Amino acid sequence: MPEISLKAEELFHIGSLPITNTYLVSFLALFGLVVVGMILNEKIKLSVGWLQNIVEVVLEALLELMESVLGSREAAEKYLPLIATIFLFVITSNWLGLLPGMGSILFHTEEGIVPLLRSPASDLNFTLAIAISSVVAANLLGMIKLGFFGHLGKFFNFSDPINFFVGILELVSEFAKVVSFSFRLFGNVFAGEVLLTIVAFLVGYIVPLPFMFLEIFVGFIQAFVFAMLTLVFLGLHTTSHDAHAEAGAHSQGSTLSTQKVEP
Repeated sequence: MPEISLKAEELFHIGSLPITNTYLVSFLALFGLVVVGMILNEKIKLSVGWLQNIVEVVLEALLELMESVLGSREAAEKYLPLIATIFLFVITSNWLGLLPGMGSILFHTEEGIVPLLRSPASDLNFTLAIAISSVVAANLLGMIKLGFFGHLGKFFNFSDPINFFVGILELVSEFAKVVSFSFRLFGNVFAGEVLLTIVAFLVGYIVPLPFMFLEIFVGFIQAFVFAMLTLVFLGLHTTSHDAHAEAGAHSQGSTLSTQKVEP
C-alpha cells in the first residue's frame, strides 16, 4: 500500500517557492475553469442551445437561493461571482482528486518517489487559503456596503457592556470561521482519500466503486456547504445591526398580532 502522508509532497522549486502536488492540481483546476469560462463566453448566443439552457437554469436556481438569503435580487446578482467562483473552484478541486492517476502516477524527487498529483483539498494549506479568502472577502464587502466605521461598529460597540461583550464575541467568531471552514473541508477530503486508498489496496476491483460514488457526493456537499456558509456570512456582514433589530422587532410584532387574532 502506498504511504499516506498528511503533508503535501514537494515536487520541485521555482526560485524559493516549493511546488507541491496539491498546488499543481489546484493550478490545473484553475486553468481548466478559466478555459471553460472563455469557451462558454464565446458560445453565448441569443438562440439558446441545450448547453446554454442548462447553464442558465442552474444560474437562475442559484440566484433564487441567494435572493432568499440576501433579501434582494440586486444583491444576489452583485455577489453571484464570488459565491459561484468559490463553489466551482472547490467542487472542481474535489472531483479532480477522484480521477484515475491521482496518487498512482509517481514522480522522482531528491527526497524519493512521491505522487505527482493529489487532491488540493487534502492539503490544509489549500483549505486554509480559501477559508481566509472567504472570510476576508465577506468583511471587505461588508465594509464597502456599510462603511469602515459602520462595519467595525459590529465588533466594537460601546453603547453598553452587553453590546460590547457581544461585539467581542463576534470578532472572535471571525477567526473561528476560518478554523471551521478549513478543517471541515480538509478533514472530509483527506479522510475520503485515505478510505479510497485502503479499499483499493484491499480489494482492487468493483468494491471501491460505491465508495467512489460516495466521495463524488461528499465532494459536491462540501463545496455547496462552503459556498452557502460564505453566502450567509456575507449576508450578515452586508446588513447593519439596525436592520437586524428592525427585522427582529417586525417579526416579534407579527407574532404578537397573530396571537391576538387567534381566539
